[in-house]
Amino acid sequence: MSRQTIAIKRIYDEPGPNDGKRVLVDRLWPRGVKKENAAIDLWLKEIAPSNELRKWFQHDPAKFAEFRQRYEAELHLPEQQAALEKLHQIAEQGSLTLLFAAKDSEHNNACVLRDVLVRAD
Repeated sequence: MSRQTIAIKRIYDEPGPNDGKRVLVDRLWPRGVKKENAAIDLWLKEIAPSNELRKWFQHDPAKFAEFRQRYEAELHLPEQQAALEKLHQIAEQGSLTLLFAAKDSEHNNACVLRDVLVRAD
């Protein structure tokens, strides 16, 4: 897998022809998005950071390095490992787009997930 086959995108952005499978990786449903209009193939909320970690981080770029470490540690838990394996399987079949709701496209859980998936291959 490469960064080219695993993309990240805000759920608020229009779906594109190269998105492949679109997977929402947030624990909470994004505000203002109707489920019937979301254009997602899967909502994999169990892969998202824990509520405790999400609340601690609060999308503060200054906390991102520590967030990344804590989140990667959470990804070693059994439920997250199963979800991570599901993402691996989807990515092996073609393009995968990890969808997130955060405004910051450089400091979010989808960025960490993409890097973990690429590194694991």
